[in-house]
Amino acid sequence: MPLIANILIGLIAVIHVWILVLEMFLWTHPIGLKIFRQSAQVAQHSKVLAANQGLYNGFLAAGLVWGLMEGEQAIKLFFVVCVLLAGIYGGLTAKRTILYVQALPALLTLLALLIAH
Repeated sequence: MPLIANILIGLIAVIHVWILVLEMFLWTHPIGLKIFRQSAQVAQHSKVLAANQGLYNGFLAAGLVWGLMEGEQAIKLFFVVCVLLAGIYGGLTAKRTILYVQALPALLTLLALLIAH
């Protein structure tokens, strides 16, 4: 089970690096416009805020990778719970699909970490 938990942590880290790229670099690009279902005008006005969000997602990814590199359960748990809480908040306040893209994988990973420990 520790291997499964680590694979899930790696997957979540990759998802958050992708979110960083989307929010920091592709927000006003056709790919970003399509994924976030917004107009070019709205994207242009909100690109600084999106870049800030992207940076935070990058910090989450970095923390997850740090936990994997150190092999430290507490680091892994902390960052997985951070992702879970961010996913729940985002899913309830911004876009429901965040619950499935961010919170659900984090919840499954948290369960795998707890079972593995």
